[in-house]
Amino acid sequence: MKTSMHRWLAGLALAALGLTAQAADPIRIGSVVSTTGSAGFIGDPQMKTLQMYVESINKQGGVLGRPLELVAYDDGSDVSKANSFTKRLISNDRVDVIIGGSMSGAAMSMIPLVEQAEIPFITMAGAISIVDPVKKWVFKTSLTDRIVAEMVFRDMQKRGISKIALFSENSGYGQSGKKESELVASKYGIQIVTQESYGAKDTDMTAQLTKIKARPDVQAVFVFGAGQGPAVVTRNYRQQAMTRPLYQSYAVCSNEFIRLVGDAADGIRLPCTAMLVAGELADSDPQKAVVSGYAKSYETLWKSEVSHFGGCAYDALMIYLDAVKRAGTTDKAKVRDAIEQTRDMVLTAGRYNMSPADHMGLDVNAYPMLEILNGRWALAR
Repeated sequence: MKTSMHRWLAGLALAALGLTAQAADPIRIGSVVSTTGSAGFIGDPQMKTLQMYVESINKQGGVLGRPLELVAYDDGSDVSKANSFTKRLISNDRVDVIIGGSMSGAAMSMIPLVEQAEIPFITMAGAISIVDPVKKWVFKTSLTDRIVAEMVFRDMQKRGISKIALFSENSGYGQSGKKESELVASKYGIQIVTQESYGAKDTDMTAQLTKIKARPDVQAVFVFGAGQGPAVVTRNYRQQAMTRPLYQSYAVCSNEFIRLVGDAADGIRLPCTAMLVAGELADSDPQKAVVSGYAKSYETLWKSEVSHFGGCAYDALMIYLDAVKRAGTTDKAKVRDAIEQTRDMVLTAGRYNMSPADHMGLDVNAYPMLEILNGRWALAR
């Protein structure tokens, strides 16, 4: 559904909830995600995931005897709209929590508003600045760009790669990723010998790649960006017949990326949640049941494939509802405290262990490294 506003009113499910639930005030879950625009392939599965589980949970009786109501807006991949819709969620819609921010720029524009309003905010965006330094009311369910860089560099180190080119988007997530990559590269014996950048709306990166290709000391290329840019880079990379290993961040972790670039995707390595390789997980792995269950529900309802991005929304909603149950209330301060006390909670991104010093709760071992082989995701060998 791609209208500017989606309201899945709990009243649609009240007949299944009984008179008690009918009389109860709904738990109002606000959301701002990018279901359209350049980040649409990120925000669309996030919106669908929230819709799906709000309806499913209502059919099961809601939470604390109260139905859920989703009040959600599409920011169209526009930071200013993300800010405006957040103001509306707080002032007009009076929601109990906000889950959103598909892109780092959007999330950062939302943070001052939720902090001032003192409302729990769980975002799916990647920039480390979202939670470092820790902000009292802000949490996140995707790895920081710093950890993403560390996972990529750790894989490079294992493969004997020590000199690389860093190719980053010139705004938002790309620039944050560039900064964090520069900070942690030496920890893994990686030297960034050359750097290039591109604009989020650029349609050809041949010039920058030609410069990288001319560097004989470059052993691999690491692309840090989101949206359509990484797909353009990948297509141009293969067109230039570049054969050195190509790494991407988790921002391309969806089957849509493979469809966008076709055969050019083969061989790319990146860190991503285990959801896309659930069948390769051992039966004893506690994540297998979680990611398999989510994937089955999503694919059955929406007749489309799951992505890492939708999983981030699932994790955010489950973390919030778990905190509400433990707090026994939707009081914002008490729920905030309960989110901060989330421990040993296995979801699609891994095992969450939050604390007053860590509002993400994931570490460098949360995601496996994946590789695209013959147009399919596989655990990297």
